[in-house]
Amino acid sequence: MTITQRLLGSRTLAALTAPHSVDRYLELVNPMWAATEVRARVVDITRETSGEHPVATLTLQPTSTWRGHRAGQYVQVGVEINGARRTTRCFSISSAESDPGERFTITVRAHDEAKPGQQRVSRFLVREAEPGQILHLSQAQGDFTLTESPATPTNNHLLMISGGSGITPVMSQVRTLLRDGYDGKANRKVTFLHYARSEEDLIFADELRRLQFEDNHVDVHLKFGDEVFSAESLARLVPAYRDTDTWACGPAPMMHLIHEAYGESPRLRSEFFKLSTAVGAASGSVEGDLSFTRSGASATNTGDSILEQAEAQGLSPEFGCRMGICFSCVSRKTEGTVRNVLTGEESALPDEDIRICVSAPVGDCAVDL
Repeated sequence: MTITQRLLGSRTLAALTAPHSVDRYLELVNPMWAATEVRARVVDITRETSGEHPVATLTLQPTSTWRGHRAGQYVQVGVEINGARRTTRCFSISSAESDPGERFTITVRAHDEAKPGQQRVSRFLVREAEPGQILHLSQAQGDFTLTESPATPTNNHLLMISGGSGITPVMSQVRTLLRDGYDGKANRKVTFLHYARSEEDLIFADELRRLQFEDNHVDVHLKFGDEVFSAESLARLVPAYRDTDTWACGPAPMMHLIHEAYGESPRLRSEFFKLSTAVGAASGSVEGDLSFTRSGASATNTGDSILEQAEAQGLSPEFGCRMGICFSCVSRKTEGTVRNVLTGEESALPDEDIRICVSAPVGDCAVDL
């Protein structure tokens, strides 16, 4: 940290600029100046796929306050669209590991992740953002990180499995290994298995095709259409997969199949890329009423997440990732039982804070919304 950064981040200067932060004044002069906050300028936008839900990769130049990222981590991205309240969403970082202040990329699919009337961050970034756009960022977060590197070599065979947009953190890991000199020494090898709806929907298509034919000790297998993940097909590809260090990321249905295949194996590291509330609803009670005590609204429990049921009643709770990662949606449950739709765990503790995007009511439930 430089002397200037220490001065700008000092408590004395913060007191002099109160009630606004130092960063508010720096942003007025130059949006790329910051004492503690992290912002980034969009440098370039690359279209990966087209169609109904197109995908684009955004290259970002962060402020000097960016501390860098580890392969597999994500970042919260905030945008202010048409002067509305800043809206955030989490996106995995798709580029190789970055150092402080260094450029990195996020790869975004244009999902309709919000209800009508709410800002759609992913659609804005893919369809409307242009070079020069300023974004608000968190520091890199997440534990779905790569532990293998040329600096800490092992004899391990590494296995990467991804589906759909879940390829983004896995590509960060593969790119890091290749950039830093992963060359298969000591019999090290990477098997990379990816599932996509079709060849037209394949993200990073040119790069993946090139990796398939290069002598780089990365064995790429692409599956399309009706080819779904199964333990049998994985066993044919990697017979000892349960004893192989594995990183897996993708939609919830695929991830549940992967967890079933690995059982209690400690070699699996996983991340759910897209939440499926149907998993939670199918395994628990969808009886009872859900009450939103602050607004006075109530609804018959549908089994969906509390966030979705609140939005169906016209409420607008805070949220970020909608996947239980960023904790932006934490609210107080005052009564009842909820089930975590990712893990299936239930909790009936009174007056507890819950993540409403991954919590579904089990019977009658009351939440402070």
